[in-house]
Amino acid sequence: MDISKTIATMKKDPAFADHVGMVLIHNGIVRSWSRGDHAEVSGIEVSVDELCLERIRREIERMTGIYKVAVEARSGLMRPGDDLLFLVVAGDIRENVKPALALMLDRVKSEAISKREIF
Repeated sequence: MDISKTIATMKKDPAFADHVGMVLIHNGIVRSWSRGDHAEVSGIEVSVDELCLERIRREIERMTGIYKVAVEARSGLMRPGDDLLFLVVAGDIRENVKPALALMLDRVKSEAISKREIF
């Protein structure tokens, strides 16, 4: 996902300025170390449940104050430094947008993405 292009596309919507005061972004990147014990990781194998991902996106977009949500999760063999997950949440005020992004991130990671580290 080109984040700048995604936001520019959202801004083309004539109603954007009437509904959006904040856009938050998450760009998840493959680490070179394991979260649990910091062991060196040469890569990860990722699979994405696209239907689940879309269901979560729609649910977050229906939250109070949220106007648009974009998501891209990459699958396959990924190496450290590769972009893995992009989330863009546009909404009215931070009290609505921050929790929506946090909830979306947690749900996507736990429900829609599975990964296996390669050592």
